[in-house]
Amino acid sequence: MSTLDLRHFNQVQLSRRWSLSPRTLERWRWLKAGPPYLKIGGRVVYRLEDVESFEAAQTKNDPGTHIGGGK
Repeated sequence: MSTLDLRHFNQVQLSRRWSLSPRTLERWRWLKAGPPYLKIGGRVVYRLEDVESFEAAQTKNDPGTHIGGGK
């Protein structure tokens, strides 16, 4: 595996990671939604750190809040 493979995802790899259609990623790019991407020589790639930041931003529950604790 090359260094590029360890630090970047192509559209198919990311769609498999998230179990969604590659077309969804295409639509998100068109809508300017989803994670940032790079276009290198006509190829779209997603940097690992951008993917992980996007995933972290999607977290909906506050780890400091306890369910049923009232605080």
